Formats: sequence, structure tokens, C-alpha cells
Amino acid sequence: MTFRWARIVAAALPIVASLGAAAAAQTLRVAPHSDLKVVDPIWTSALISVNHGYMIYDTLFALDDELAVQPQMVERHETSADKLVWTFTLRDGLEWHDGQPVTADDCIASIGRWAARDSMGQKLMSYVAMLAAPDVKTIRMTLKEPYGLVLQTLAKPGANVPFMMPKRVAQTDPNQQITDFTGSGPFIFKRDEWRPGEKVVYLKNPKYRPRNAPASGLAGGKVPKVDRVEWIWIADPQTQVDALIKGEIDMIEQPPHDLLPLLEAEKNIALTVTNPPGRQFAFRFNVLHKPFDDPKVRQAVAYAFDQKDFLEAVIGDPKWYRECKSMFPCGSPLQSTRGWDDKLGSDFPQARRLLREAGYDGTPIVLMQSTDIVSLSNLAPVAKSLLEKAGFKVDLQAMDWQTLVARRAKKDPPDAGGWHAFLTSWASVDILDPVATGFLNASCEKAMFGWPCDAELERLRDAFAKETDPARQKSIAEAVQLRVAEYPTHIQLGQYVQPVALRKGVSGLLPGPSIAFWNIEVK
Repeated sequence: MTFRWARIVAAALPIVASLGAAAAAQTLRVAPHSDLKVVDPIWTSALISVNHGYMIYDTLFALDDELAVQPQMVERHETSADKLVWTFTLRDGLEWHDGQPVTADDCIASIGRWAARDSMGQKLMSYVAMLAAPDVKTIRMTLKEPYGLVLQTLAKPGANVPFMMPKRVAQTDPNQQITDFTGSGPFIFKRDEWRPGEKVVYLKNPKYRPRNAPASGLAGGKVPKVDRVEWIWIADPQTQVDALIKGEIDMIEQPPHDLLPLLEAEKNIALTVTNPPGRQFAFRFNVLHKPFDDPKVRQAVAYAFDQKDFLEAVIGDPKWYRECKSMFPCGSPLQSTRGWDDKLGSDFPQARRLLREAGYDGTPIVLMQSTDIVSLSNLAPVAKSLLEKAGFKVDLQAMDWQTLVARRAKKDPPDAGGWHAFLTSWASVDILDPVATGFLNASCEKAMFGWPCDAELERLRDAFAKETDPARQKSIAEAVQLRVAEYPTHIQLGQYVQPVALRKGVSGLLPGPSIAFWNIEVK
């Protein structure tokens, strides 16, 4: 399916993007959207950890700026006539940061660990009969039956990204965080200079061999053009903006939307949108514990919520957001509102009726609130207000994002350190279809945090994975939406676009769902 950044700008969200230019040194100083505390991008799906992963690791395949799959660490690949055997040959000269060569065994171990945590990876591996390394540069994947999403899965751009790691690292239990951060990517993580709550430092990898191709999206030649990248954690958004205006930093990854007019007025600052398809807000349920173990109670939430309330509270200016009841992004081929036209409109009488039918007993909803990410901090108070109007009791618990990331992995009861719900966002390119959308994985204990368990959803996701006809894919995707209306796994809360703020003098920022720090120059 074609889903191009340029088309989405025209088809989805009315935005104004201006491009940056040039000025400064060999160090790029960035205020990231979150502090980096979890440095294992396989263990967590947090965007800051994904961005960290792209700094120091590489991938077998990647998406270019038109979302076409391109080889990255792979030099060439072949498929047997019966579509059951895929052979991938690694590029010459790939090596880890410690100087050891990248081998097929490293990649096989990496695929295995990643697939244990990722929705698309799990689905792919359910079709894999064997992964083998005939020699040090060759990966052979033998399937049980043809599978139409092999390359799309290995090239997925968002959490969890199939980053390649040395075998000794990839053999770490998928449920445990790694302690060795050796990669093969364009930058090297300076662990000795990492200060959680203050700064993360990356150095240019002098031995990195980029592809002989122009940089494009997350693919092509990843050429690091600065010697050093510093992520400087500044918790207060106004302080971030002041630091950018004064030239103390070069970039703000996610400036708050209410401060964009101030930045637009500065002649030395440029705003640019690297991800025109934008992001989708989502309210995630934990189905393990009462009351959200009952689908009717979750349906009540869908009737209580109104997307505009959330979008206004966080984004404010309609030129940056769009109400969209489709589970799959508006502007994409699978856009549909089937099953959701009567929801997301604050129908409180219907929500209360469902709660009565479900026998809701007043159990307080432990709602986790991230307080240190501007694009998320105001979501939970809106959710609390709407839930209470529908008849829920809500226990709003504030914490920083990294604490939330660690806590959401726990299956403990909410009154013993667990949780009922939280809010987050996904890049639109990560939720294009039922297989890619992590929150639609309903494989019980193998599902993402929240652990939905529904055989019908899994049957539909399997059917989508096998289908190649676009019309049939559309039909299956609509069946998924109808099923999620009956068995909610999460609630989609609208789309928005997030610009990046740059000093004029910073150039080379590439379009893509994650910030690509290679190709950026600071003159």
C-alpha cells in the first residue's frame, strides 16, 4: 500500500512547514522530547528509546521517504519460486563498534529476541519454520507457508524496531534489559557520559560504512556529519524554547504547540515537519484486572470520550490536528469509521447504561499520567474528567514518562503497583494496518502491555497477513474495527502533527517517523 508523506500533507492535515539552513560546529545539541532512562529499544516501545536505537544500531531493511522498503545491512535478497525460502546476504565490511564483524548468526539472534517482543515480529515468526546461517554473511528464512509481509516486517520503522545486535547481546532474555550497548550504527553511545536526567552523548562512528545511496527517510546512506550529538534534558518547555532562542541548543525535537507562535516570530528559528502523516493519540486498557476485564466497561469509555476535548487540550490550534475516528490513519488506504460512527462523542447516557449492565462496582481506575512529555501531559486530566462524567471513579497517578514505561510492563494488580490505563501516541506509519498496529495484538500473554486476549482479532490479523488483494485487505481491516468496537483494546483519540524547531544553521534533517540524526549538519 502506498502512503507517502507528500500525499498526507495534502490529504490529511493542513500544516505549514518551513525549512532550516546552516551555522555552528561539530556538536549538535538537542532538547529531546523525553529523558532517556531505558536504553534497550527491544525491551520497551518508548519513542525516546527508539530514537536511541537508530543512533547506535542498524537494521536489515528500512523505509525510504516514500515508505518503500529498501535494503540496509542487506546487500541483496532472493525468494524461492514457491515463496517459502528467503535468502538475505549481508553487505561487506559491516562491523560492531568493538571491531568484530557482523555475522548472520548475530542477526538471527537479534531477530529472535526482537520478535518475542514485537507484534509484527510475533506474527512473522508464527510463519517461520527455520532461520539458519549457511555461512557468516547469509541468513536463510524458511516459511511454513507464504507470508506477504516479510520485508515490511523487517523494515518496520517504529517500536519495536528490529535493530541488529551482537549475538552475545541478543541472547539476553527478551523480558530483561540488556547491559551491553554495542551496535554497528552511525553513532557510538558514550555510556560513561550518560547522566539520566541531564545528558546523553553520542560520538560519530569513524568505521561506519554507509550504503552507497542518498539518504532517504530511514534508508539509504546514513552519513554522520557531526562529530558529537548531545541530548540535553530540559524538563520545562519554556526553558527549552529560551535555550533555543539564545543559541544554547540547536534543536527542540517536540516544541509545545502553544509556544509555536513564539518560535515562528524568531528570525533565527525555523519550524519543520519531518513526519507529515503525524501521530495518533491512544488510550490503552489493561484487560487483566477489573473493571477493564469486561469489554462492556471498555465500550463505555469509547462512548464517554470525545476526540476534540483531547486535541484541544494538548494541541489547541486546529491547523495542527485532525479528528479521526478511524483506527487506521486518516489519509491512509485503510481509513474507515465502521463501528465507530456512534462513539467518541461523549454520549454519557450510553456510557452509564453500559456501566450498569456490566455491574461496575465503583472500582477506582488507576490512570497513569505522564507529566514530563508536553504532548502527553494534558491527556490524562481530560480522560479523568470524561470518565467521571460517565460514572467512573478515577485515581489519577502522576509520574515521569520513564517511570510510566517501567510500570506499564507490570501485571500486578492496580492496588499493588499495577495500573488500569494510560495514554500515549503512535506514529501514523506504525499503525497502517491490523498487523502493524501493536495495540491490536490480542495474543494474550504475548501481547503488548495491556495484554488483550481475543481469538477473533487474532484470526482477522492472520487473514490480513495472508491477503494480497487491496480490496480484501480493506474489508478485513474494517472487520477488525468492528471487532475492536465489541472488544476494545485501546481508544483512538485523533491525529496531530508535531514540528521540530531548529536554529537556522542546522540543515539536512530528513523526513521520517523518527528523527534521523545522520545527514544533519551544523555549520
